[in-house]
Amino acid sequence: MKILLIHAKEFEYEARQKAIESAEKIDGVSGQGSFENILVVFTTVEEGDSGSKEVVRKAVNEILDVFERVKAERIIVYPYAHLSENLAKPSDAISVLKSLYSELKSRGVEVYRAPFGWYKRFKIHCYGHPLAELSRTIRPGTEIKKGFPDYAVMFPDGRVVGIEELDGSMLSDDFKALLDAEVFKVKREAKKPRYLELCKKFGFEWEPMSDLGNMRYGPEATLMMDSVADYAWMCAKSVGVPVFRVKGTNMFNLDFKPVKQHAELFGDRLYQFEVDGKKIVLRYAACHQQFAMIKDWEISYKNLPFGAFEVADSYRLEQPGEIVLCFRLRKFFMPDFHIFCRDLAQAMDISLKVHDKIYEEIKKLGRDYVSIYNLTRSFLQQHKGYVTELVKREGKPVLLHFVPEGKYYWVINIEYNIIDELKRPREIGTFQIDVGNAKRFGIKYVDEKSQEHYPVIIHTAIIGSIERYIYTVFDTAIKAMNEGKTPKLPTWLAPIQVRIIPYSDEYLEDVERIADTLENLSIRVDIDDRDETIAKKIREAETKWIPYIVVYGKREKESGKLSVRIRGEGQESLKLEDLIDKIENELKGYPRIKSTLPRRLSVRPRYR
Repeated sequence: MKILLIHAKEFEYEARQKAIESAEKIDGVSGQGSFENILVVFTTVEEGDSGSKEVVRKAVNEILDVFERVKAERIIVYPYAHLSENLAKPSDAISVLKSLYSELKSRGVEVYRAPFGWYKRFKIHCYGHPLAELSRTIRPGTEIKKGFPDYAVMFPDGRVVGIEELDGSMLSDDFKALLDAEVFKVKREAKKPRYLELCKKFGFEWEPMSDLGNMRYGPEATLMMDSVADYAWMCAKSVGVPVFRVKGTNMFNLDFKPVKQHAELFGDRLYQFEVDGKKIVLRYAACHQQFAMIKDWEISYKNLPFGAFEVADSYRLEQPGEIVLCFRLRKFFMPDFHIFCRDLAQAMDISLKVHDKIYEEIKKLGRDYVSIYNLTRSFLQQHKGYVTELVKREGKPVLLHFVPEGKYYWVINIEYNIIDELKRPREIGTFQIDVGNAKRFGIKYVDEKSQEHYPVIIHTAIIGSIERYIYTVFDTAIKAMNEGKTPKLPTWLAPIQVRIIPYSDEYLEDVERIADTLENLSIRVDIDDRDETIAKKIREAETKWIPYIVVYGKREKESGKLSVRIRGEGQESLKLEDLIDKIENELKGYPRIKSTLPRRLSVRPRYR
């Protein structure tokens, strides 16, 4: 089904004559109508839509989403055969249109339906705001299908339900989007995601002089990357185990057996080259370096559990058609955190804390995950209580993906996905329990009886890669925009947190002192001292989503209060200490990266 949604100030129509022999009878539906403030849903029913309750349900959800956002008062379903060449039979189309109308009506909406199969005169006056003209393609895909033995769904009460037995009404739209992509392999219509606008705004770009999939980070983007990197370190420390931060090389020699075996397990997305007759691989995570280092440590059972952390430059030879700015890259920065545990029981216990932390962080951004649990059937059977506890903590169903026994070095691997603005699953956080690499790399610990054992290792990226975390922040801002809200960045992540705009040069000395006070508290501040109008300076600060914009002049100097524009909240008059208290409260629990930008805007070049 394809629909074109027009928010109309005025809409009227009149059925003139039959377009097809099997046109709908006028006595069953209104042949004319005139309306105000109406959402007109031009609808083309396609072959394959008939009999699919899922198509109608999806269409209704999309229509109501737009209806509520544009604040229309009524809806009309208007048959329109010109959006597709793959048309359903007239009888099927009429059936679907009737179902669409009935479902909308059952939701308590004032809804009308124009007749199918008629030439109609219509007149429309479109409002012309950003959401006034939208199109959607609705595809079947979450109808339960046969032949998916490698997948099942687990509910928080421990029930495991096969894909064929699922009741779709029990599943959220986000979970159905996950099923569409992961199980049914439904390809969504390609659209340009709006988060790319924000990448450009804050300086996240491709580097055209490099290999595909390599990014460059402008001054503002660099501040954001550094802030997220430090925050990932804070998240790792908060799990509750001792953590060591390390650094190392990104190149490893494939002549070493553990490196070669690990690379073979990873697959074919490897950067390889030859130097001095040796085959070298660029690391695709921090595993190589941490494992190569920790195998040389003398570890007692008393030291376990402990963690190792590195923000690792990582390299994966992704296919050109799969590369996505800030999401799927050939070079990216992964805050890899490995927790070394005494045995599987301890690893499962610690992983519950990791699981909770992963959810805690995504909810701080106002988002939620839908999860894929990759595991073997034997692991589920032997540790169903543990898996159920993980799902219970999520409080909603998860997708189980059963993998072959003995194929992987891990026994469970969880992928945490957001559903983005285009309804696509996007993996962000992750953890896995590794029972193979300690032996492969020769990492050992000594127990109470002086006997050597191989630890079990938890791999995790609590907030995902640095770039994917920022992707999530941007996607969240786009969702806010689509809902008519003021989009913004978390204050701790905003490249500049306070911009001060003096009315004239005579106030520069005062605003410099204010800026010194803020900067000494590690609050990122700059001064717009350019020869521009105050109005233009304020507009530009707002386009940069700066959380606090301070305008300073004679009134502020005499009153001792600052005129402050707070993003998403409006204008306030605050003493400097009150402004500081407000910002400090928002920065609590987050890193305090000092600004690396020149304080005065007049000395900065313009970025293209």
